[in-house]
Amino acid sequence: MPREVRHEARSPEVFDSSDLGEDGQLYICRCGLSSNGALCDGSHNATADEEDGVVYKYEKDDADGSRRPIEGFEFEDE
Repeated sequence: MPREVRHEARSPEVFDSSDLGEDGQLYICRCGLSSNGALCDGSHNATADEEDGVVYKYEKDDADGSRRPIEGFEFEDE
């Protein structure tokens, strides 16, 4: 399900063989909660019981932080 996660990186991530898992695969984070940048660290396990159709905010964008449902996102014009 959707969740609000803020990213501050402004450049691409460069991967090499040291980033591969024990099985030789590269695991990219898609939940946005990984503390390991673009690489999956298992934080997605915290999202397993999220309800369909609900948008969540994790405190400090941390899988261990408290989670609350939010109404959605509001963007300001810059």
